[in-house]
Amino acid sequence: MQLCVALDLPTKQENLDLINKIKEYPIWLKVGLRSYIRDGEEFLKDIKKINPDFKIFLDLKLYDIPNTMADAAESIMGLGVDMFNVHASAGKRAMKEVMDRLGLYENRPIVLAVTALTSFSEDEFSEVYEDSISQKADQFAKDAHESGLDGVVCSAYESKSIKNITDKAFMTLTPGIRPFGEDAGDQQRVADVAYAKSAGVDFIVVGRPIYKSQNPSEVVKKILEQI
Repeated sequence: MQLCVALDLPTKQENLDLINKIKEYPIWLKVGLRSYIRDGEEFLKDIKKINPDFKIFLDLKLYDIPNTMADAAESIMGLGVDMFNVHASAGKRAMKEVMDRLGLYENRPIVLAVTALTSFSEDEFSEVYEDSISQKADQFAKDAHESGLDGVVCSAYESKSIKNITDKAFMTLTPGIRPFGEDAGDQQRVADVAYAKSAGVDFIVVGRPIYKSQNPSEVVKKILEQI
């Protein structure tokens, strides 16, 4: 299991300050919508300047018509990131088109599909998808696996079932990790590191428990010790 730190701070400089405090650790960094829209490709370059060994997860959750998603995925290839994601609900044809396009390249990033956002409660999810989270997450994971993707984004509670119906090597990345029992915030389906580990999770994403700490480096160290 690997740690991915979410860079969700209000300014580019705050994110860079955080990165500098944890630059000695072998971790992934997640660049989401706000940070990428605000700071762009230059921010990705700044991360690599601090530590060229950092792995970058570009969390943009592509969701559009198949050709547009494939075009966007091909553009992401030029950014030098190590992982990005799409929405599984865009459908198998879109996911296959993305993977077919990326198949033209020798070294492509890891590609994950978002199943159910961890901010969804069961009732909220049912209103949108007319199904339970567990059943729909399983279906989305099967679709992603059959489309040639490397894994999915899900909560820790869906990870074990997804691996059982796809493949043990099919990756799961789980947001909403609260390593030391912190407040859930706007997340609904949160878990601790021990549970994620027992569920076979490959990547855990931790944001607020790290960047709201007075000593982010110590928190990262403790999480890596748990892993």
